[in-house]
Amino acid sequence: MATIEKSVVSEPRVIAGFDVERVREDFPVLRQTVNGKPLVYLDNAASSQVPQVVIDRGSVYLEDEHSNIHRGVHYLSQKATTAYEGAREKVKRFINAREAKECIFVRGATEGINLVMHGHGRKFITSGDEIIISAMEHHANIVPWQMLCEEKGARLRVIPMNDAGELLMDEYDALLSERTKFVAVTHISNALGTVNPIKQMIDQAHKYGVPVLIDGAQSAPHLAVDVQDLDCDFFAFSGHKMFAPTGSGVIYGKAALLEKMNPFQGGGDMIKSVTFEKTIYGDLPNKFEAGTPAIASQIGLGAAIDYLSSIDREQATAHEQELLRYATERITAIEGVRVIGTAREKTSVLSFVIDDIHPHDIGTILDQEGIAVRAGHHCAQPVMQRFNVPATARASFAFYNTKEEVDVLARTIEKVVEIFS
Repeated sequence: MATIEKSVVSEPRVIAGFDVERVREDFPVLRQTVNGKPLVYLDNAASSQVPQVVIDRGSVYLEDEHSNIHRGVHYLSQKATTAYEGAREKVKRFINAREAKECIFVRGATEGINLVMHGHGRKFITSGDEIIISAMEHHANIVPWQMLCEEKGARLRVIPMNDAGELLMDEYDALLSERTKFVAVTHISNALGTVNPIKQMIDQAHKYGVPVLIDGAQSAPHLAVDVQDLDCDFFAFSGHKMFAPTGSGVIYGKAALLEKMNPFQGGGDMIKSVTFEKTIYGDLPNKFEAGTPAIASQIGLGAAIDYLSSIDREQATAHEQELLRYATERITAIEGVRVIGTAREKTSVLSFVIDDIHPHDIGTILDQEGIAVRAGHHCAQPVMQRFNVPATARASFAFYNTKEEVDVLARTIEKVVEIFS
């Protein structure tokens, strides 16, 4: 076989301890200015930025390895397949799955949740059954289950929350019954930052033999996730929220459950054999990965996991928590500002409103100062209804953010209040 020269993929440098300025050097986008001001990127709950090593890895695939996977005996196809399946092994280690085949590549958490709804829900949920979700779910973990309930004549039950944005666990206990056939709940609220006691919730559901799906889109970038320790049945997360390209993500499922599920889509690469009389589906994970996947993006997800493994995750999480504490202190001291979501267990998200000022106006003025936040309902309209607000401004932090950026945010919020007063 001919030898082909390869571009060199830079390895993530191992960072001892946690030095935020060194970490920031790894993210080229943070060097730019917006409206003549240094970029202050505080929209990480929507999409995090991408380090240079992940950008480089994607370029190497496109320059030197680009080919379809699993189907070719030629050199490039085998190289691409090795890189793609290598990324799956990295995911397995990252979330401590029992087997790599339990990690199904999808475009993101939304597709992962829909895969489970179609593959498990449509097969096993029947009329009169109940599905439990929570009052703080992202639309991606509401709408699919509503669709299923409408189709099957099932009932959607909702765990309420208190004024701090914490789920009422006694109410959850009361909702669980012999009629409950599925539980789907977020690990961390994207709109409030609340960290839910999911291990306890999983244990309670399992007493009734009920499988549990965890929406981990906000937890995978910030917390150490061990799906075996949690004992969750399904766990969904998106690459673009954890420093990887868009179009990457994973739905983890216990093999025994995945084996019983129907495929989400039909097409190439998810079959063993096809005749006009019958199709025999492929083994895991191929059964759920029809067609040509987002190869470069999933390889990029593997590179992002390598990057996360190169830093001290515990110290990075501590840094994020200190940023949240400091930002909460600075912003709540500003007259007229109210934080939405004050749970005792929180991380990374600070949503707020200002008296008589629409969040879109807040976001516009912040952007003029180079500050990127999200203003809106954050695909969590029931949360907005619960707190009787049309929308919030949301600052969300990653480990590359700094206290100096929080100071810029606070000063600009003071400017917003002054302008509208």
